[in-house]
Formats: sequence, C-alpha cells, structure tokens
Amino acid sequence: MKRMWWILILGVILLLVGAIWTLQGLNVLGGSAMSGSPLWATVGPIVLVVGVILIVVSIFGARRRGPRPPA
Repeated sequence: MKRMWWILILGVILLLVGAIWTLQGLNVLGGSAMSGSPLWATVGPIVLVVGVILIVVSIFGARRRGPRPPA
C-alpha cells in the first residue's frame, strides 16, 4: 500500500491543477495570461480527468492487492 501513496498524491495535485486551469480557461478565475484562453479550457479538464484516474487506480489498486505475506 505504501507504493500507491505517490500515485494518490500525484492524482490529487493533477486534479487541483486541472480544476484551476479549467476555471482560468473559462475566465472564472481572472488575473493571469491563461484567463479566457480556450487552450486552458481544453487542457484543464484533460489534466483533471487524468488526476481522477490516478486517484481511482491508487485506491482500488491498494485494495485489490491486499496485505502481503511476510517474507
């Protein structure tokens, strides 16, 4: 299970970054060069979905493996 933590952390980071980029691309969050740009309105949701996939993989991958027998 310890090996899956970095995937979970990376997924959360990508989810947050993707959400911010989406909101900036849609001009909901202003004050940046990315505000109102269709590029970031497209890239943001893609990054957000990748983050969600990594989170799901880290959670269900850890459950599926279960505890390892002692070596």
